Formats: sequence, C-alpha cells, structure tokens
Amino acid sequence: MAARYQRILLKLSGEILAGEAGHGIDEAVMAGLADEIREVHALGVQVGIVTGGGNIFRGLAASTRGMDRVGADYMGMLATVINGLALQHSLEKRGLYTRVMSAIEMARVCEPYIRRRAVRHLEKGRIVVLAAGTGNPYFTTDTAAALRAIEIGADVILKATKVDGIFSGDPKLMPDATFFPRISYMDILNRGLKVMDSTAISLCMDNRLPLVVFNVGRRGNLLKVVQGEEVGTLVGESGS
Repeated sequence: MAARYQRILLKLSGEILAGEAGHGIDEAVMAGLADEIREVHALGVQVGIVTGGGNIFRGLAASTRGMDRVGADYMGMLATVINGLALQHSLEKRGLYTRVMSAIEMARVCEPYIRRRAVRHLEKGRIVVLAAGTGNPYFTTDTAAALRAIEIGADVILKATKVDGIFSGDPKLMPDATFFPRISYMDILNRGLKVMDSTAISLCMDNRLPLVVFNVGRRGNLLKVVQGEEVGTLVGESGS
C-alpha cells in the first residue's frame, strides 16, 4: 500500500522511550521503534523525528522543586539530545542514514539545526532527528514538534502515545471515557484535553497542520497511520 504522507514529523516522548521502567532508555523499545521507522522509510516517506527528554530529566518538574526554571529547561533540552543520539544508533544499526540536529549547538556531538539543511537531508533520504526542543526555555518539545513540522514542510505530525488516541479523559483512570476518532483543534483547546500544550495546538491550527495521535505500542500502527488507515485520532480544522 502506498503512503498517504510524503513527509512526516514523528513526535516521540521520553515516556515512550523509557518503556515500562518509566526512566532511562529501554533498548528493546528503541529497537522496536527503529524497526517500524525503517518500514515507513522503505515506502519512500521522508521522516523527521522530535524527541522528548522526560525519561532522563524533566525541567518543569525540577523547577517546581526550587531549581531555576531556565537552567532546568536547558538540562531537559540536553536530555533530548541523549535520546536523539540513542535513536540514531538504533536506526543506523538497521542501515538507515540518520542525522541528529540540535537547536543548541554542540558541533562535536551533532549538527546544528538549520532549516534548509534539515530539508536537504530529508530530500536525500536521511532520517533527521531534531533534538534540544526549540532551543529556548519555557517551550515544550510538543511545541518544538509543531514548530519544526511547519518549518520543514511536513504533511502531518504523528504523536506517538501509550493510548489509542484522544479521549475525553484518561482512559486508564476513566474506563468510560469517550474516544474521539476525529476532533478539531478548537475542541481540544475548549475542552482542555491534554493532548499537546495549547501553544503546540495553536501552531497546528494556525498553519492547518494535521495531527494524528496514536498508540505506538501496537506493532504496525505507525505504518498503518502513514498508509492512511484510520488508526488513532485525527486532529484537523473540523471534528467528527
């Protein structure tokens, strides 16, 4: 089956990379993700990835314990680079050419993020891991994902989660929570649904960038989403 999207931005949270342990990097999870990304790449899809860092360090959580917020956020950004390098290793073990580009320059470790260079890497068939968030404190990696997706001209943001899409509440705590196969950006904001932060949702809305929230824990879901199957929740200008 052909791909529905030609260029995607995959958002991987630190929580996903940690697996069941809840912290650190689960190598089995990383390997599984790399296998699925390889399948998508084999369709000719250009893949950009934004990594979170919460499995290693959460800047906002540290700031609530008294740490300076700006310094804590920079530490969180560095954690995303660690995740990006780990993902690069897994992808390149599978024969995929990969570049890690950081919003915070560290030339001995990875490339600086330059939009035109990132697009060129994608055009050459390289997977681009976009690390260090936006490079600015007070912005989440969800906002970074929305910003980078717009900058590189992605067709869609694919937000990987541990649940089957967007619900009216946490399905683990509320078994009767309503599942939304489709929902609008405005409905997410009005309902206060914790899908992505409001800045990220607003960026997607203002730029008419579709968002698909899906369960990456189910093997094959990533490929199904890219091929256009109705998996997870599609967020757009209008809901169901």
